[in-house]
Amino acid sequence: MREPLWKTRPGEPYVATFGSQRINDFIHLSEGFSNSFLITTEEGRIVINTGHFHEAPYHKANYDAITTAPTRYIILTQGHVDHVGGVDHFREPGTQVIAHAGNAEHQAYDKRLARFRGARSAFAFRKKIGDAVERARKDFGELPAQAVPIPDITFEDRYEFGLGGLRVELIGVPGAETNDSLVVWLPEHRICFPGNLFGCLFGHFPNLVTIRGDRYRDALTVAKAVQTVMDLDPELLLVGHHQPVEGAGVIQEELARLRDAILYVHDETVAGMNAGKDLHTLLDEIRLPPGLEVGEGYGKVSWGVQAIWENYAGWFHHESTTELYSVPQREIHGDLIDLAGGSDAIVERARARFEAGEPEAALHLLDILLSRPEPVPAAVDLAIGIHRFLESRSTNFWLTAWLRDQVERLEARRSDQAEPGRGE
Repeated sequence: MREPLWKTRPGEPYVATFGSQRINDFIHLSEGFSNSFLITTEEGRIVINTGHFHEAPYHKANYDAITTAPTRYIILTQGHVDHVGGVDHFREPGTQVIAHAGNAEHQAYDKRLARFRGARSAFAFRKKIGDAVERARKDFGELPAQAVPIPDITFEDRYEFGLGGLRVELIGVPGAETNDSLVVWLPEHRICFPGNLFGCLFGHFPNLVTIRGDRYRDALTVAKAVQTVMDLDPELLLVGHHQPVEGAGVIQEELARLRDAILYVHDETVAGMNAGKDLHTLLDEIRLPPGLEVGEGYGKVSWGVQAIWENYAGWFHHESTTELYSVPQREIHGDLIDLAGGSDAIVERARARFEAGEPEAALHLLDILLSRPEPVPAAVDLAIGIHRFLESRSTNFWLTAWLRDQVERLEARRSDQAEPGRGE
């Protein structure tokens, strides 16, 4: 049996090479943190996604080296900043920008929460983006501003146009990745550009909600969008990150597995909810059967379970009256420390749980101490060790980034406590 692609293809997200790659005689790929594509025709260029503001000069230079024909259309497969940031750098007189009708709402949503989401994303992207911006300034000097695109053409379900003898169909799949998601379909060539519909790593379980903070994505909507691409029966899938996926049979097999994995997790979560099982029981119990196994390098099945649960049932888990009030658990952590006989007793119990193979339980105990302004150094040291242990076993981009960031923060706290006059 053929190995699934997630087992055989590289899985490192967000590798910005900025190299130009010829896909065929009229399509080129420029790989940034997300992919941009150039389609050339006798009547001008079509650009699919423009990258971050600091990536657009690389993409444009790559494309101008291929042809300086006018850019007739820019197509945005979704409204995230890594797709739309360079629109103004590519836009020229006569260029028409096409997006799904949900684009304006999505741009307003992003702007509304820009500061919040930027801070929450920093643990994963601070260094990557910072290094990329510095590199771009060295290569290009002054950079274009981050665009907030105003599309010239929007549509709800389908939109079709032709250019230089090429027929292009756009199909709306709102709610799958964003509320303005679309896929680009070249029917005469059986080539599909799904944008980030399948997340950053093709063949991996999707993030039904991102831990950086975002709206929930409905599992059934995502599965339906996967089916939409399957129904096109593409021969070539030019995905939003990394290399193309070739071969109708391979694509159908991969997408069927992904669709069925999403539906399986959805149905098992719903069945457990109806059976009266609590969320943490389902997080522990639900696993994909071997025939539906997909990667978990970007999303995780357990995170999907929680997203499905809360998308249906909301934030109140019916576990405690305190969920309905504003006082957080950390307010009584000082009482727990006193009742335990001091911090040392909690550290030793946490160490025992960790050594017994229960790192998560150990962190629950350590959180009692870490929530205090000046936790004892032993608690910080043990927390660092547990986070490093968990990181060594993580193959998930988001989880690994979070654990590394927590180690850095804990080490900074330890350094602060070690300064003269601190921690006394």
